Amino acid sequence: FASMNEAKDLAIILRAGALPAPVKIIEERIVGPSLGADSIAQGTQAIIFGLALVLVFMLVYYKMAGIVADFALIWNILLVLAVLASLQATLTLPGIAGLILTVGMSIDANVIIFERIREELRKGKTPKAAIDAGYDRALTTIIDANVTTLIASLVLYQFGTGPIKGFATVLFWGILISMFTAVFITRTIFNAYTSRKGLSTLSI
Repeated sequence: FASMNEAKDLAIILRAGALPAPVKIIEERIVGPSLGADSIAQGTQAIIFGLALVLVFMLVYYKMAGIVADFALIWNILLVLAVLASLQATLTLPGIAGLILTVGMSIDANVIIFERIREELRKGKTPKAAIDAGYDRALTTIIDANVTTLIASLVLYQFGTGPIKGFATVLFWGILISMFTAVFITRTIFNAYTSRKGLSTLSI
């Protein structure tokens, strides 16, 4: 009887999906590769346009310090693209979104640093002392914000699907590189600039 019961159970399982209902196509769409290419092109244009606006704003608002921030931002993007190329990753729309968020985080770090330096200059400190104090005061805030975003990107990569993983990958490397450029590259440039003899003012 055991074999007969197994046969009946198997028959029930096989008939479970066989419903007497006809299959009707209600709607059919075909998405060609040109649509995806157009979306990527529009996303790339958005990055270029937004980056240009950010570069101009930083230059006008922070003067010489804005030039330093613009240089670091360009390096930031180039390094992110270099890492993605080394990983043989394809830049998709979610990846472009991650790159845009990276640009925003990088600029945010520079703004925090520059405002701290301005506060120190208003206290009457020399440019060198103001830069050192400004970076020291801003460092904790920058690390806290970026580490939180790094953790979020790791969670997205671990539990997300393909597009989400692409976004998380770009965001992870972008945040790491933006911390490096904002904290190390800009400070190195400022230190080299303020080491000049006779420098008593800082354009910021």
